[in-house]
Amino acid sequence: MFTGIVQQVGHLKGRARISGGWSLAIGYDPWTDAEPLVIGESVAVQGACLTVARLESGAFGADLLDETTERSTLGVLTLGSGVNLERALRPTDRLGGHIVSGHVDERGAITAIRPAGRDRVVRVQVSSTAARQTILKGSIALDGISLTVSALGDDWLEVSIIPHTWASTSLAQRQVGDLVNIETDVLGKYVVRLLGTNPAGAALTLETLTRAGFV
Repeated sequence: MFTGIVQQVGHLKGRARISGGWSLAIGYDPWTDAEPLVIGESVAVQGACLTVARLESGAFGADLLDETTERSTLGVLTLGSGVNLERALRPTDRLGGHIVSGHVDERGAITAIRPAGRDRVVRVQVSSTAARQTILKGSIALDGISLTVSALGDDWLEVSIIPHTWASTSLAQRQVGDLVNIETDVLGKYVVRLLGTNPAGAALTLETLTRAGFV
């Protein structure tokens, strides 16, 4: 479990096909304010929860399924690309962002980046499913960054990026046309599941609540 508060930007050091899956090498700077990484712990890489499988000087290795590379950008990022890193949440940590599982739902495409005063507004094309799971002023994770939705359509959303977030994450390397990892808010997923999959939506009735076990 994560919060979407990026702790550092590492880089994709290597990617190789191994035994029907993928092996990644992620370069990073050792955390000076926390215990060292250990094999078996979870790290969010561009918003995808990965398990540390190998450690070497200045890098860690992680194994990926084909499903992860197909659903996320980890299979298409070029070597050397910056990747957002966040270690797993501890019970005593501050919840500065929102609850992020590290399970990427899909890839979205950046369709516009425009200035808004000192900030930047980023528009991302998403599926209608992701849009339905999202609300205006709600939370969304893009490349593992906890952000607030500032505008929303049927198949797109916008987020406003403050200068600190832009400079301190891999977003600074993104351009129009680039893909980003998307994880919608888990609460939105439960609501959509409860209401059913009818694109037009469905009324929340006493019968629906009873079937779900709330009554």
